[in-house]
Amino acid sequence: MQQCPPYTSKPPSEARKLIEASLPEPCRAYQLKRRIAGLGSLGHPRILALSSWEGAFIAREAKGIRTSAWAWYKDNSAEELYGARLVNSAIRVKDPCVRFHGHWLVRRLAPDCSRIELSSLPKERDESRLLYDMGWETANMHFGSPKAVAKVKHDLSSRRGRWLHKTAKAMYKATMKDWEEWRRGWKEAARTKAS
Repeated sequence: MQQCPPYTSKPPSEARKLIEASLPEPCRAYQLKRRIAGLGSLGHPRILALSSWEGAFIAREAKGIRTSAWAWYKDNSAEELYGARLVNSAIRVKDPCVRFHGHWLVRRLAPDCSRIELSSLPKERDESRLLYDMGWETANMHFGSPKAVAKVKHDLSSRRGRWLHKTAKAMYKATMKDWEEWRRGWKEAARTKAS
């Protein structure tokens, strides 16, 4: 994280206030850096704050969040963001360092609270267990909405056979088709730019 480039422009005051509120008291001096991570939030601002506390490094990240692409797809102009509602209703212990405010998410960054990248896992791995755990976490989000539980159970009871496997295969094919289409367009744009 110390290798990240400095954040040279003035950060939005809302993001700065959230970062400072998330640091242990008394608030010490901190460095602001730019951070690029993952693929799910490309183009969204990420502001990294590095400091120290009781002899150890600490890091906080303010990440800009936007309305779900689902709202765009459904031509819904609503500005409502559901991340905070999902986190607050999930059936699990809440992370005290995760805060949503407006269009910002602030969270702690540390080696013991980072996402697991599939590429970092050993080649010999139990993918069934990994998918089970991912499904479990997804269920935690749904069980946080008690009104939805009966509907989800009813829907699941009406399904037969290998519906999830078949649906996952169909989604895989649709995703690969979209990716191939994007790749063709990207290559054409690169050729046009080069000529």
